[in-house]
Amino acid sequence: MKADVNVIDFENLTFAHPEMHFDLPADGRRLWQGAKGYRATVLSGVVVAGNDEPTGELPGRLIRGVQGKPQVKDAAA
Repeated sequence: MKADVNVIDFENLTFAHPEMHFDLPADGRRLWQGAKGYRATVLSGVVVAGNDEPTGELPGRLIRGVQGKPQVKDAAA
């Protein structure tokens, strides 16, 4: 199973005004809202953002379509 972590500086946490971005395929739109005060974001054990800036690391992968059930190892085995 996967765990992701955000380290947040709550005393300095602020949010920008929401903006509409038209950067999806076929000029699709999405609502985007930036934030400041995230000290670190960790995905799959890799720091992907630190002090509100991306590190350039991209540990994830694109998932499309129906996914199979996750395999869970039996601790007794």
